[in-house]
Amino acid sequence: MELFLRNRTIAQLSEDERAMLERAVTERRRLPARSTLLERGDALRQSTMLINGFMIRYIDDLEGRRQVVAFHVPGDFVDLHGYPLEVLDHSIATLTEVEIANVPHSALKQLTDRDAEFARKLWASTLLDAAMHREWLFRLGRLDAGGRVAHFLAETNVRLGAIGRSDGSGFDLPITQTDLSEITGLTSIHVNRVLRMMREERICTFRSSRVEIADLERLERIAQFDPTYLYVKAGVPGSQAATMETSHG
Repeated sequence: MELFLRNRTIAQLSEDERAMLERAVTERRRLPARSTLLERGDALRQSTMLINGFMIRYIDDLEGRRQVVAFHVPGDFVDLHGYPLEVLDHSIATLTEVEIANVPHSALKQLTDRDAEFARKLWASTLLDAAMHREWLFRLGRLDAGGRVAHFLAETNVRLGAIGRSDGSGFDLPITQTDLSEITGLTSIHVNRVLRMMREERICTFRSSRVEIADLERLERIAQFDPTYLYVKAGVPGSQAATMETSHG
């Protein structure tokens, strides 16, 4: 639970609150890569904290093609919104091997009924999730192929920087180009072309499950990336985005 809301400006848990949340966990377990945790329409009785690894939320079209609607990093409460909703309107799966912790909704109710400030912080977490959804809508609706890929990489750089897993110049990202195409709404061919362009122009490279950023300012400019919506503290790698210009990716 130590990574939940780490380095966020909108809310941070105290040590007592982290201990309280830890005591509410009923199960910790590992899941293999490429496995489905929950299907669209499933009823929920617990919420899932991602401890290690990467997960996604997604929706399939009628032909089974996947559109990723959220990408989760360690410290994320993957389906906290399912606590009030009770039924999922999307599916949840792992991209890599993961470690998760389960918190029953009955325990969350007890905690939030007893502690209004703790309830506010959980609410802030779901609002942060909503802010990222809005930015993803912007990315898919307004950015070209280069901008979409650059935006995802810039966002992931900041999110991992907030939990100490990026220094701003590189991070581990064990996903495939197919995953990246489903995240950005592009074809694998488009993604391959964008990554080649970024490599040739010495902006960043993505190979062997590792992203190396050579020119962060240009990456953020191509992405029209403004990290304000991530509500991270000053000093987090990538938290001070370059002045935005028209995307030319």
